[in-house]
Amino acid sequence: MKAIIGKKVGMSQIFDENGRVIPVTVIEAGPCTVTQKKTVEKDGYAAVQLGFEDVSEKKLTKPEIGHLNKAGAGLKKTLREFNLDNAAELELGAVIKADTFKVGDFVDVTGTSKGHGYQGVVKRHGAGRTPTTHGGGPVHRHAGSMGPIDPARIFKGKIGAGQMGCDQVTVQNLDVLKVDPELNMLVVRGAVPGPKGGLVVIKSTVKVHKVKQAGADISKNPQKASGRNPQKASARNK
Repeated sequence: MKAIIGKKVGMSQIFDENGRVIPVTVIEAGPCTVTQKKTVEKDGYAAVQLGFEDVSEKKLTKPEIGHLNKAGAGLKKTLREFNLDNAAELELGAVIKADTFKVGDFVDVTGTSKGHGYQGVVKRHGAGRTPTTHGGGPVHRHAGSMGPIDPARIFKGKIGAGQMGCDQVTVQNLDVLKVDPELNMLVVRGAVPGPKGGLVVIKSTVKVHKVKQAGADISKNPQKASGRNPQKASARNK
């Protein structure tokens, strides 16, 4: 697994070689410094802790300062632990940059969604509202019935008003379109959770990408057209 900590810069769009518009998100990825190393002999597993973004001493507690000074990597605002493929090879103070990923890689991006405060069921869950004419009264956007009388309780999962947003959200399987290690920039296809300047974690995707084999679209079922005439089906899929 490859991973890095970054910050969402914003969204933009680029054009591919066929002139089609691709919506992209620009991420300031790294540089991240190794602040702690976990080993199989001492901790039972191999992993590294990465620190991102410098911070002043007055914003950290004394235990945090002592922990970071032991690594000799400077004071960092954000710390995250990752089970990297090359965790055993990395040493304290090693720097991981955006070029840990390359164009064509697929990644999962985790961030904190935008907070919307306390919202009603219409905005929070997309609930319908009552007709706005013929004496509807001041209840057009209310939640309505909470369920049948018989159980004398509300079933779990019933939609209602409440806090909206500020949740940890992961968007999976985004492909990397551009990498610039000098600007610490990653450009990924699609949208990423969180506001501009929000903290994000980029990791190799957990999705499995299978390589399509020749003849995979040809069915063995004689009732299907591709099964009756495999040559015609293979020519159509070229």
